[in-house]
Amino acid sequence: MPAPSSPSVSARMSRQANRDTSPEVAVRRLLYAAGYRYRLHRKVPGMPRRTIDIAFPGTKVAVFLDGCFWHGCPEHATQPKANKEWWRQKLDRNISRDLETTERLSEEGWVVLRFWEHESPDAVAGRVAQVVTERRVRSRTMSGVRDL
Repeated sequence: MPAPSSPSVSARMSRQANRDTSPEVAVRRLLYAAGYRYRLHRKVPGMPRRTIDIAFPGTKVAVFLDGCFWHGCPEHATQPKANKEWWRQKLDRNISRDLETTERLSEEGWVVLRFWEHESPDAVAGRVAQVVTERRVRSRTMSGVRDL
């Protein structure tokens, strides 16, 4: 592995949050205020070291809030100039891992929702709430319980 391009770059990258980011916390607050209860950082079944940012295990809805740089946002991703090839491989592996995780969860019956960190927390929370509610209604209907 190549050496960091500078001590300041190395220090900055090591401080990057991988959980409880501002966008994630904002979405969680909105969901909680709307009465939705969820689990945080739930492990992905059969995939060590991979976690769901916001999980609704009862309805099998998995929510990921991906950082633009780390996950390759088509609008905002940037390409580092130093250690260019190493970074390209690392970021490509992140994208590949995201696809593999989504595939695995989908095979297990989960609905996977992925959002970029730049998306509006209100829009993200609204979409999550819509999907969770739809899954709850579908589950009740399939089990023979009807809403009156």
